[in-house]
Amino acid sequence: MYSVIIIGAGPAGISMAVEAVVAGIPADKILVIEKAHEHSFSIRKYYPENKLVTANFKGFEAVCTGTMCIPDLSKHETISYLDQTIAEYGIHVQYEEAVWKIEHHEAEQFFTVITDKGEYESRVMAIAIGILGKPNKPEYKLPPGLKNNLLYDITSSEVLNSHVLVVGGGDTASEYCQYLSDTNLSVTLSYRKDEFSRMNDINRKSIEALGKTGKVTLLLRSEISGIQDSGGKALVQFTAPVTETREYDYVVFALGGTTPENFLKTIGIEFIGKDPVLKDGYETNIPGLFLLGDLSAGTKGGSIIWAFNSANTAIKRIIDRYI
Repeated sequence: MYSVIIIGAGPAGISMAVEAVVAGIPADKILVIEKAHEHSFSIRKYYPENKLVTANFKGFEAVCTGTMCIPDLSKHETISYLDQTIAEYGIHVQYEEAVWKIEHHEAEQFFTVITDKGEYESRVMAIAIGILGKPNKPEYKLPPGLKNNLLYDITSSEVLNSHVLVVGGGDTASEYCQYLSDTNLSVTLSYRKDEFSRMNDINRKSIEALGKTGKVTLLLRSEISGIQDSGGKALVQFTAPVTETREYDYVVFALGGTTPENFLKTIGIEFIGKDPVLKDGYETNIPGLFLLGDLSAGTKGGSIIWAFNSANTAIKRIIDRYI
């Protein structure tokens, strides 16, 4: 039986394993299960190569409380830091393995984890699967024929010599525009509000500067009612501020991510609205089961430092109550 099983090998999951080792739990009693073929898959997939991984994000102060800590780093530097950390602490990660079910044996206080490759038992569980793996989609229907033109990230497809519409008003939307405008594309940003209140200061100033210089066309207070297939291009129907249609080669949706609510509810985790109910140390209503990273930060999501710190907070309660 393992002491701790962690689902998800992103910053929060890796940090949880590191904090467990530092707390005195042997590395061979810690298991990290990751469905992707490598760790930190969301960073690798959704972050452009020149995107800065910022320590401070959406108002969360970048103060480290645990073992792991980084300043603002490039995507490559962040991945390298996590690579080195896994090697240094001897963290065991089983890749390309999907968790199907988690059973809680309340009387004996342990869990059985059932995956597509086997079954494991552990005294404590930590779920650190993040929210970016399931991006939000628009409410209107999308033409199936435009599947390759309607994107949720800008690293899975090569976008060249095109007119691109980015939809969203958060940090990711700004960063996508910054990246795309550097490649001499025609870039437009559609956002339903009249100001950027969800961005950090760096991204807000950057997108406003791109708008002033004309490198990005800003469509504020704009509402999209639908998209049609126009000979392989996206014909976008706007209903505000004026009713009109505009044609784009690609539409990139940067609408944030959603908590994997159904999966968590099948385990028995209680929710209030869209947020899971969490106790001290980010423990759920199920004793010994913890949520880390974005899942502990709420629907706004958190920073990479938040992910690290959530693991440090959780391990203190785990050591105190279970190990």
